[in-house]
Amino acid sequence: MRIRSTLALVATTVVAASALALPTVPSATADDPGEARTALLETYLADTWRSMDAMTDPATGLPADNIGGDLTAGSRSGYTSPTNIGAYLWSTVVARDAGLISGRAARERISTTLQTVAGLEIHEPSGMFYNWYDPATGTKLTTWPEGNHDPVHPFLSSVDNAWLATGLLVAARAIPRVADRADAIREKMDFGYYYNGAEGVRKDPANAQETVGGQLRGGFWVDPPPGCSVAGNYRGDAPVYFTCHHYGTFNTEPRMASYLGIASGQIPARHYFGTVRTFPPSCDWSWTETTPTGEWREYEGINVYEGALPYRGMDIVPTWGGSMFEALMVPLFVPEEQWGPRSWGVNHPLYVQGQIEHGLDQAQYGYWGFSPSNNPAGGYREYGVDQLGSDGPGYTSDQERTSWEQPYDGCRTGTAEPTTYGNGVVTPHASFLAMRYAPDQALANLDKLRSNFDAYGPGGFYDAVAVGSGEVSREYLSLDQGMIVAALGNALNGDSLRDYVSRGALRKKVRPLMAEEVFSSQGR
Repeated sequence: MRIRSTLALVATTVVAASALALPTVPSATADDPGEARTALLETYLADTWRSMDAMTDPATGLPADNIGGDLTAGSRSGYTSPTNIGAYLWSTVVARDAGLISGRAARERISTTLQTVAGLEIHEPSGMFYNWYDPATGTKLTTWPEGNHDPVHPFLSSVDNAWLATGLLVAARAIPRVADRADAIREKMDFGYYYNGAEGVRKDPANAQETVGGQLRGGFWVDPPPGCSVAGNYRGDAPVYFTCHHYGTFNTEPRMASYLGIASGQIPARHYFGTVRTFPPSCDWSWTETTPTGEWREYEGINVYEGALPYRGMDIVPTWGGSMFEALMVPLFVPEEQWGPRSWGVNHPLYVQGQIEHGLDQAQYGYWGFSPSNNPAGGYREYGVDQLGSDGPGYTSDQERTSWEQPYDGCRTGTAEPTTYGNGVVTPHASFLAMRYAPDQALANLDKLRSNFDAYGPGGFYDAVAVGSGEVSREYLSLDQGMIVAALGNALNGDSLRDYVSRGALRKKVRPLMAEEVFSSQGR
């Protein structure tokens, strides 16, 4: 689908702030609501792509982590990450597919990025990328470029590398002329480096010899970091220093690394069942949110407690903290609700419904959509719905960190449910992630944010709004804008990003695992 002629040309170089007028956003109400909705989505996409373009250094093809709301080159951050680079790659493909840039321009942009990425310093044995680079030079950062220049302890994150690998996969399949270069980088990335086959919750106390599916580590350092780490090696390589934590909760964004590792044969299929849906009911796990409901089931020789947490009359498999991007970033690229109709197909719509009800009914903000984002008061913060997370404290939805210690049967009595909430912080990317599952509610929420706050600028929606005070974070983050571009690209271009990523080995190896599973999720 091509953007209408009035929207078709977005500058391919960074434009000075004085040349940028605030965009005119069409109304979603018209005689033909389908056509009006398409026009609205096209406008959102064109404007959001403008911010991704402005964030990117044309010489290196690397996007900055963030940029000021005026989209000037001087307001770009001096750092970027593998996730940001992946987001730029898939955003460029979406821009081409939508007619915002030509096929030649997309190929040239991605070629520049790939040339730079191929020359970045990596951990050679694993093929993995460090977490922070200078987008203007591609240099690995060892001191923080902003603030007081604190030292950076170079880290290699499993989840960040997964999003870079996803962007490389999109580029290779969407643009055959860059496929060899993109695949050469991606195929060196060994997600087996993060896999700990011995780690897992001993789910059935009566079976001490039970097979464990294994979990992914958060990442590793090459040199000993300050704080907790575990020295280890992989296939006899030089020792590295792994994080002390694993990604033990299934419904979080690191599952993209799990899928890619299983698809490539670097991680065994049983790992799909090695993380927890919820921890089993036990006072040993009562530090988590509340008592789960569910039952034991066996898949691939692994006993899985198919747990869910009760929330407002629904049973929902939680994320770790209760945020939207934990639950719904992965299905931008993998059709989970189609491949797992008795698991993700039930849970994803319920999770969105839970976020909506928290914002509108429980907290009564008048708005919803809670996910890690910029803090309108300064800095970056994790926001979410506490009760939709496994973690007891969870992520909270307001600046005051209003939370609820729910009871846990036989272990703790809990506290009274809050009757009031404070200054809620809503991020637009959460509504775009929810758009597949609740399109009318998502677009209505975005329309209210745009109408009632100074929430929309030359690069689309600003990153976050404190809906009580009206304070807005007038910045654009490449990760958050990349999620918006992906959601809009799928909506306008027939799920093109899903098609690029999920075909082939992922479909062959991961889809049967999803098809097996039955979550305990259920609606009212």
